[in-house]
Amino acid sequence: MTSAPALDGLSARAVEAGARLELDNRTGETIEVLGYDGEPYLEVRPDGVYENVHSPATYLNETLAGDAEAPASADPTLPPSWRKESDEPVARWHDHRTHWMSADPPPAVRADPGRAQRVRDWVVPLRTGVSTMEVRGTLDWVPPPSPGVWWAMCLLVAVGVGALGLVPAARLVLGGLLAAAGGTSIAYAVARELDAGATGLGGVLQGLLLGQLWPVLTGLAALAVGAYALLRRSAADFGLALVGTCVAIFAGAANAAVFGRGVVPVSWPPTWARVAVFGVIAVGAGVAVAGGLRLRAAAQASAAGGPVTVDG
Repeated sequence: MTSAPALDGLSARAVEAGARLELDNRTGETIEVLGYDGEPYLEVRPDGVYENVHSPATYLNETLAGDAEAPASADPTLPPSWRKESDEPVARWHDHRTHWMSADPPPAVRADPGRAQRVRDWVVPLRTGVSTMEVRGTLDWVPPPSPGVWWAMCLLVAVGVGALGLVPAARLVLGGLLAAAGGTSIAYAVARELDAGATGLGGVLQGLLLGQLWPVLTGLAALAVGAYALLRRSAADFGLALVGTCVAIFAGAANAAVFGRGVVPVSWPPTWARVAVFGVIAVGAGVAVAGGLRLRAAAQASAAGGPVTVDG
């Protein structure tokens, strides 16, 4: 949970499932973020974001673990030396005041990991001119679910969908299921980019191209093959097998970490995010199996010299 200062045009929020803090400055003034020793760290100006190369935070915040080595010149007592990092007045950074840095969980969490609980409150100081402000938030422990339950459900549903490959007239159903999985995978990729701080159509598209290319491509392929199958084309069976596999792997299994995490990298409720990933994995894998079974039946019928009866 994050609260920004009451200043028109200034907003702050946690993004990337809490991994980064975002400060959006539309006030027309320069907003300064202070580092861990109270030194100037960032300046979010109307013309972009600037980093102080003398601030240790500039280097420590490069990684989520804070394990980057700061150079000898990173001295918080030195006057600021500003380096421009962005042309937009929006800063996103790993702020180690906002999350738990130890590999071991907090003592209270170790004592009762199954209970949602407050770990601590955190504060990130800001400055504009001679005035000081604060971004305040809380760090909470959210118990993760059991990933085994979700994987077991994936297996059961995938077997059920795969069994449709034994039903001659099931191509329409399989095509519809694959198209639905493709649409879900694209929607999930968009939701991840929005949670990462992307704004506007251009920002979302750029994020998809840079970070979600394979889920988007496989989702589009699933929509195309699903539509092809709905046209009752027998050649769609190969596409069902191939694209179903790709969707299950690149758009589903690649996001399966949500099965074992209490906080997920989308703005949806966690359960809905897990349901979406579960559906993509289960349907993609099941359609792949069904497509393979249909190809095998067609090959056997062709070898026997009989009519192929797997259309539907």
